[in-house]
Formats: sequence, C-alpha cells, structure tokens
Amino acid sequence: MSRRHIPASRRRINVMTRLTWICHGATAANRQARFPLDEPLETDAMSQAAAIASSLPRADAVFVSPALRARQTAEALGLPATVAPELSDCDYGLWAGRSITELHATNPDALAAWMTEPSAAPHGGESIESLHARLAAWMEHQKGEGGHTIAISHAPVIRAAIMVALQAPLSSFWLADIEPLALVRMTSNGSRWSLRFEAASH
Repeated sequence: MSRRHIPASRRRINVMTRLTWICHGATAANRQARFPLDEPLETDAMSQAAAIASSLPRADAVFVSPALRARQTAEALGLPATVAPELSDCDYGLWAGRSITELHATNPDALAAWMTEPSAAPHGGESIESLHARLAAWMEHQKGEGGHTIAISHAPVIRAAIMVALQAPLSSFWLADIEPLALVRMTSNGSRWSLRFEAASH
C-alpha cells in the first residue's frame, strides 16, 4: 500500500503522524532461541495474526520488512504492504541459524561483545549501532508525513525504533522485550517522536 497524498499545507512542523509497529508472528527461531534465517511463520502464528486484524485502526500507509515471516504477517493481517528494505531484521552474518546456547558455548567472548558493545559486529553482519542509524534515518523521513502508518518488522528493529523515540543510549537496547505480534505505538508532531500508550477498550 502506497502512502496517500498528504497536501503540502498539512506537512508543516506541527503535522501529527501516528506510527504503529507490529512485530511479526512467531517462528521456529523464536521457540528455539536462535538467530533467524528467512523462515516462515509457524502455523498458529498465522491464525493469531488474523485474530487481531479487526482491532487495527485504518492505515494511510503500510510498510513491511522483506523477510518472509514479516510478509506473511502482513498477509495474515489483511494488510497490502509496501516492502521497505529499511525495516529488514538485523544482519546476523555468520550467526544466522545458530542458537544463543551454541554461541555461548563455542564463542562466548564474541557473543558478549555484541551484546555489550553497540559498535561490535563479531558475526560479520550488522552492529546494533548500525541498526539504530538505519532506523533513525527511516523514522526521520516518516515523522513529517502525517496520517497513520503501520510498520511490520522484527523485534530488534522495534527495539531500535524505541531507542530513537526516547533518544535513549544504545546501552539500553536489550532492556526492551518485544514479543511476536506485539504492537508499539508512536506519534510525532513533525519534530520528535513520542511513545503512545492507550487505555484499554471497554
């Protein structure tokens, strides 16, 4: 789904933009605590995603990570989406497909470095620092667009987005737990992002 046209007169500094992040549904990698490959959703995850579709507000634009698990989530939610490479999962390099337990046993120093040093990329892929910079650039572009955008992506990406919104240090990256199909809502007045917490419906 491409973004509807927002007239130039509405793209002022005080335009309100809403951004809803949705983490993709569960995969075998989630259950096995390993770094993912480009794998499909588990069967139950498709029906779980479909079950929340009716509760989502109308979106002016929907973007999705290129990963199969994210695209299947968008399909289960009934959301025609534009693939956005900027929403790709972290590049885990040589660790893709390997479990945390295995790496802790065979290469604990490298694993510890990646989880404590935001600029480290011992797997040869992407550092947390690089992931954060990628999300910051995408969110900078989105914050003045107006309307409501849905972004379907991955837990590390959503963690990075939260760090961007809070202007938090990268050392706090691991303090946010993002479950499959979790929703994180943000708003922007055109100059900065804020997290948005809504009251439960009655």
